[in-house]
Amino acid sequence: MSRLEAKKPPLFISEPLTRDAVSQSLCLLSGILKSSYGPAGRLKQLHNGVGGCVCTTSQSSALLGHLSISQPVLRVLTASVRNHVSRFSDCGLFTAILCCGFIENFRSLNVAPFTVIKISKHLLSLCMDHLKSEACGCRVSVDFSSVETLVCLVQSILTSKPACMLNKTEVHHLTSLVLKAFIFTVPCHVETNAVLGKCVVIPVKGRRVVDSAVLPGLLIEAPEIQLGKPLAVKRTGSNMIKIALFSVSMSGDGSNPEEGTIAVHHGVSLEVSELNQLLNVGKQLVKDEVGLVVCQKVMHPSLKQYLKENGVVAVDRAGLSLMEPLGHVTGNRPPIASIHSLSPGCYGSLKDLCVESFASKHFLHLIPEDTVICSLILCNRSETAWDELKRVCETAEHVLQLTVKEPWALLGGGCTETHLASYIRHKSSSLPASTFKDLGCSQTQYQLVADGFCRSLETVARSLSHDGEEVLTDVVYGHCWFVPSGSPCVSRWSDLVSKCGCGVNGNTEDLSWSFLQGQSGSTILQGCPKEPSVKVADLRTLDCFAAKCSGLQVALETASLILDLSYIIEDQN
Repeated sequence: MSRLEAKKPPLFISEPLTRDAVSQSLCLLSGILKSSYGPAGRLKQLHNGVGGCVCTTSQSSALLGHLSISQPVLRVLTASVRNHVSRFSDCGLFTAILCCGFIENFRSLNVAPFTVIKISKHLLSLCMDHLKSEACGCRVSVDFSSVETLVCLVQSILTSKPACMLNKTEVHHLTSLVLKAFIFTVPCHVETNAVLGKCVVIPVKGRRVVDSAVLPGLLIEAPEIQLGKPLAVKRTGSNMIKIALFSVSMSGDGSNPEEGTIAVHHGVSLEVSELNQLLNVGKQLVKDEVGLVVCQKVMHPSLKQYLKENGVVAVDRAGLSLMEPLGHVTGNRPPIASIHSLSPGCYGSLKDLCVESFASKHFLHLIPEDTVICSLILCNRSETAWDELKRVCETAEHVLQLTVKEPWALLGGGCTETHLASYIRHKSSSLPASTFKDLGCSQTQYQLVADGFCRSLETVARSLSHDGEEVLTDVVYGHCWFVPSGSPCVSRWSDLVSKCGCGVNGNTEDLSWSFLQGQSGSTILQGCPKEPSVKVADLRTLDCFAAKCSGLQVALETASLILDLSYIIEDQN
């Protein structure tokens, strides 16, 4: 068959970073991300222009997931950031803003991209070595025998997203719930390969945040359960409740077409045959002293009635998302995938089963003997605020899990970024000549790249200012300070600032502040930034160590990839 239209040749775009369209798109994306950053970040409303759901957020996962990006360079950037967020849940905006900063600062240098990439990798290794050293002045040890540092870490995450619309009381309440839920997911008996459990979020929208609660075990919504009546459930001789968990349909509407063709003899009703098979399964369950039956899919009404008459609680339409936690809670792993054979070892067990009510919803509360699964009943006043709060609580849970593996946190409020910039400026000014020889660059080239690296870090700290605050850095610790907009002119900065961004340092000593300029650089320290004495009670905000370290690496690797692009080849067909 002949073509109706001649095939078009591919479009070759050379040196894409020099094109105005790419520069403008990068600048626009950078502005959107910067304006969303931090507790005072501005919210964004995203919709597809033809109706449908409207998302109000300042979270990177929601922002980048809803933005429609056609520019190939930006698609590389956003794909890298989204991959980072999928692995660490946190520091998505930090990673994206820093990556944009690297691209903007490095491409303006009169240095070959290959040289820039080699030098920046060396600078990254200096940063990572410093962050992992005991002498690091922006790293805090997390002590799991005390809750103070964990509370600060969780509160920092909860208060970073204004779309959650939380007041101070609600932040304290949710912090305690998130920590309690996390403790429930830690195994009581530590094994060689201990695995943390899971917190299942139960949505209750239109209620106060302080009505939220956390319970050990699992809640399954059961609209048919009547709250006033006592729940009579069959127990075994050891006073346990035997449970059967089915992943196969028990509706009796015919076998799965994928299983093959069924030959039915004349005069035989397939529906009656299916129902008889289901009732035989029900008789077997009653005989085996099963007290609770949960089906992922639909259960035939006659089977449910039969089970109910014989003292067996039956719940259907549990859904795929609950099957894994149900298996953990009951020990019924994997779930029963066929109704044609039930072995004695296919059942799980529960310690107790009761009915809970929240708002207008009724739930079955599955209480195991020993579990690493819990249920967080999460409430918020509106659907938009609830969606944002769910993402934030899941992020907090993941950050706590990451902190178990690497029990450190980094100072927040822009202090880690400005401290690292100060450290790199000091370190790069005292490198031996052999370093430049190994990298194949001159000292001047190294200093140019190092200055762009530091400006990029400082750009992230400056992005926390949204209301015209002046941003300062001190020349002793290299921390970040914010002067409220509209402050009177004074001879000493100490009259205007009380605490640095992370809260560790006060204005009690002469720290010699200077402006943190996003493009012209900050004053070089007289020496290496000192390590402050950190008091947990002084901490205002902390960041996840693992997520921020990964974000730093992802930002530079992605920027290096984009800087190294010589051509973009687009298929025009």
